[in-house]
Amino acid sequence: MSNTPHRRFNPLTNEWVLVSPQRTQRPWKGQMEKVSPVKLPEYDPECYLCPGNTRSGGKINEEYTGTFVLDNDFPALLFQPDRKSLGEEEIEPRRSSDLTGKLSLPPRLFKKEDESGICRVVCFSPQHNASLPDLSIDQIEAVIQTWIDQSLDLQKHDFIHYVQVFENKGAMMGASNPHPHCQIWATESIPNEPWKELASQKEYLAENQTCLLCDYLQAEVSSQVRIVVENEHFCALVPFWAVWPFETMVLPKRHFASMPVIAQLEIEALGNLLQRLTACYDRLFEVSFPYSMGFHQAPVNDGLHPEWHLHAHFYPPLLRSATVRKFMVGFEMLASPQRDLTAESAAERLRSLL
Repeated sequence: MSNTPHRRFNPLTNEWVLVSPQRTQRPWKGQMEKVSPVKLPEYDPECYLCPGNTRSGGKINEEYTGTFVLDNDFPALLFQPDRKSLGEEEIEPRRSSDLTGKLSLPPRLFKKEDESGICRVVCFSPQHNASLPDLSIDQIEAVIQTWIDQSLDLQKHDFIHYVQVFENKGAMMGASNPHPHCQIWATESIPNEPWKELASQKEYLAENQTCLLCDYLQAEVSSQVRIVVENEHFCALVPFWAVWPFETMVLPKRHFASMPVIAQLEIEALGNLLQRLTACYDRLFEVSFPYSMGFHQAPVNDGLHPEWHLHAHFYPPLLRSATVRKFMVGFEMLASPQRDLTAESAAERLRSLL
């Protein structure tokens, strides 16, 4: 692989990333993060997600022993499928996923539209000081089954067109509570990142009559260069076009579009792979590794999507150690993403920790 600056193309988003491997030796005099020495208890009476505790508005959590789902007390979206116009302007029609025609320019510069949705929180475990790698395979399988059940429940609402499962782990990634949990936001429109991936996958299918991520996964499994961990049904790899230092993508080896169609054997395989991958992250810098993770599944209530291949993205920020993180600033914000560590060397490091 090249050790000189080069660009890599992301076919999922039609975007480029600048790779600068020669910068890995540069001295670091930037911000050093603090590693929290605090040992969390198994139960925290002040935690609003622990079993039996009181939340905002006097709501009391169940004395749950497995997973626990609740409506977000401070949701970013409100359930208002029958709401009226915002009042100032006529509301634009919903953005559909029909990409056969060209996107038209907005009729005015100050364009807005109502957005309705549902925000939920999923607690992985009653244990306050656990995270995914600390859970048993059975517990992780229960989490996956909850993701499936919630995806099915949320798409029953006709006005919902996308269901986003995501986890922010660690204060560095904005998690406001260390209790092991994720969020699920179901939105009326298709958000930006899935929208870009939808366009690319549709275009690839039209041009090649095959699935973009099926072809990509086949090539990666054949070469093994960027594979981190795999089993019979799932594979975790560092994408060729990765932006974050130790970014990974999780892909099913069978082609399917959404979580609700995962078979039981695949749930077990995914649970095993998620535990191994997240434990590998924790061993990298001997710290509970922060990340943002999310599953991208096909839009819902939007017809068939044969082009879509279910996948998950892990975006961890740590770069050189538990105290040195990657910042998306300067050139990254104003021009293009840039990384120093190549995808191949990142995958090799992660594999060595299995």
